Amino acid sequence: MSGLSHLDSDGRARMVDVGDKSTTARTATATGRLITRPDVVALVRADDLPKADVLATARIAGISGAKKTSELIPLCHPIALTSLKIDFDFTDDSILVVATAKTTGQTGVEMEALTAVAIAGLTLHDMVKAVDPAATLSDVRLEQKTGGKHGHWTRDGIIEPLAVRPSTAAVIVSSTAGAAGTREDTTGPAIADWLGAHGYGVDAVSLVADADIGAELARVVATAPAVILTTGGTGMSPTDRTPEATRAMLDRELPGVAEAIRARGLAVTPTAALSRAVAGTVGDTVIVNLPGSAGGVKDGLAVLDGLLDHLVAQVAGGGTHG
Repeated sequence: MSGLSHLDSDGRARMVDVGDKSTTARTATATGRLITRPDVVALVRADDLPKADVLATARIAGISGAKKTSELIPLCHPIALTSLKIDFDFTDDSILVVATAKTTGQTGVEMEALTAVAIAGLTLHDMVKAVDPAATLSDVRLEQKTGGKHGHWTRDGIIEPLAVRPSTAAVIVSSTAGAAGTREDTTGPAIADWLGAHGYGVDAVSLVADADIGAELARVVATAPAVILTTGGTGMSPTDRTPEATRAMLDRELPGVAEAIRARGLAVTPTAALSRAVAGTVGDTVIVNLPGSAGGVKDGLAVLDGLLDHLVAQVAGGGTHG
């Protein structure tokens, strides 16, 4: 019906499902302005109003309001704020409210920052109304936000992510046992060797627990390699989350690549049909999930052997990855 994320296909209000989004550090800064008389601004600055502690009261109110955002705005998700800071600045005839909210999670904190500004601003209005009932709360707006799939946004426009670095790659191994040191990982080094033999400089091979794959994938995507190959976490175990974490990052999926890797595995073992691996692109970075077994990695790399260079060149707009 429209591009509004809070409407379903029938135009009904819904809470957006963020379950598959990556867990990343997120921040948002919002501002608002209480316009009043110069003498009132001077009274607030001097803390000389009939209602004392004006700024301290407004600050506490804003923090409390931010914590209740999901109760006040029906379609907002309850989130765990890790920080909420409110500051004030002054002009001759106004008090500027600045709120910065932070969290680590699967959805942003824009509404928490905006709610903090609105509640702090309304509290300022309540505190000064005895001397200026005509004060006006104005220009409550989002200034910037960071984190999540789209990176850093400001009112001046989206700050573009790093340009993809040609001929670079990263490898992520999702293995709780491997990260705990109870199982030796051989798949990550094997993938790195394969990439090196194909002309890619491998930034690193990172080994993370299954639960941390989303955060690690987001971190690696932000470094803008041309290729990211993951291994592990693609099956039906309750802790397997690689496909969900990957899909949450993708701009475009490449289902044919994932199916070709599954088909190659099926020629060897029927259990390859259980793989939920996905592939696609985020910006100009190619991401491909490989199975977690040594045999599954070998089969997946065999598929990519005749495919990856062409895919990277297409994503880059033609030419070769070197």
